[in-house]
Amino acid sequence: MMSRIFYVASWLVFCFSLSTFPAKVFSASLVQDTEIEDALRTFASPIFKIAGLKASSVEIYIVNDDSLNAFVTGGQKLFMNSGLLLRSENANQIIGVIAHETGHISGGHLSRVRGAFSNSTTSAILGTILGGATAIATGRGDLGAAIVAGGQTVAQRNFLAYSRTQEGAADHAALSFLDKTKQSARGLLAFMQILEDQELLSFARQDPYVRSHPLSRERITTIENHVENSAFSDAEDSPQIKRMFARMRAKLFAYLRPYGHTLRRYPDSNQSVAARYARAIAEFRRSKLDKAIAIMDVLIHEDTGDPYFHEMKGQMLYENGRIQEAIEAYGKAAAILPQAPYIRRDLARAQIDSGDQNYLKQAIANLEVALATSSHSARNWRFLAIAHGRSGNLPKSYLALGEEALLLGKPDEARFQANRAKKAFARGTRDWLQAEDILIAADEVARALKRNKKNK
Repeated sequence: MMSRIFYVASWLVFCFSLSTFPAKVFSASLVQDTEIEDALRTFASPIFKIAGLKASSVEIYIVNDDSLNAFVTGGQKLFMNSGLLLRSENANQIIGVIAHETGHISGGHLSRVRGAFSNSTTSAILGTILGGATAIATGRGDLGAAIVAGGQTVAQRNFLAYSRTQEGAADHAALSFLDKTKQSARGLLAFMQILEDQELLSFARQDPYVRSHPLSRERITTIENHVENSAFSDAEDSPQIKRMFARMRAKLFAYLRPYGHTLRRYPDSNQSVAARYARAIAEFRRSKLDKAIAIMDVLIHEDTGDPYFHEMKGQMLYENGRIQEAIEAYGKAAAILPQAPYIRRDLARAQIDSGDQNYLKQAIANLEVALATSSHSARNWRFLAIAHGRSGNLPKSYLALGEEALLLGKPDEARFQANRAKKAFARGTRDWLQAEDILIAADEVARALKRNKKNK
């Protein structure tokens, strides 16, 4: 309960009016995609383990921003910009950046960030640094865009900048992690050489990574010497890592770049899985569903056990109103990856939208799985409220609406819904206690709003 109070109170200052949002979050906030997050976790897990970190405790987020940037914050959160992922030429470059950022975590270089965000969660952090607080809570990427440009530079200077000593220490740690996992440091060197070119640009044109991670020729020389002497400098990424990287980059490119750019990067002459995947997404984005589904069906036929192909097909069908077929596709993805929160959320959404009462119990179960790891998603709580309401369980619906209202910064609405729910549950039961928690959190939110108003 305490984490909910601090979560809500800390990001309210960044909330403002709402507008429409896409079904999938691929705008100025977070890129929420099961396949891409799974790929990054596969890249990162050996580094986290050798650094003495519990891999499952490190949260990985993809920020939809074209600039080249990555950073870590207190609470073991790693943020990577889509711009960095798209500009990387191979997985080894991304792994090198992850190793360096892990060096900051293991070296205890996060004191300023830890102090600034000691009681904050992901939305509060992005609200301060990237302007993404509301976007994460609501699942609406459009909301963060207005304050990304203004807030990023100041916050990065204040919270994310490391000293040259800390940068050198993180480099040394990264090189050690890479050697111990038998991986090449060439990717890290290539990334540093890109940054060296950036240093020649004016401050306004530099990528944020250069501003927060001071570079020196000495640092590059150290990495060059390591590459010359390491027994693993010629080690290549495994075939699996190469495949995951190719698909991740193709998927991002097709979603974030215009159709024509995608076709030039991935022409019909390229029959690789990644290229066909990119073309399917590109066709889907320009509303050519038949062409997109035809490509996806071939990919699924070639690998029926790939959950991400089924998930993508489900999204294509859902967003074109073919709900029953979408349920079948999402269901296959969920059967292969039962704990994936985005897949379970999207399956539940399709089940609710089908209008079939027989699906409601399954939808509730799917949303409970999603909320187990995504409890700070207002959209998830809204979907759960709808499912409970349509199944006739109004008190449970009120609870979910109360949770949603908290995340949207509406304390009066949260109190109203919690009090409605509280009357229906026996004192001391789990649901009654949840209603009590919402009421306490709503009071904290109201006080935070009052303080913010007074300070303006």
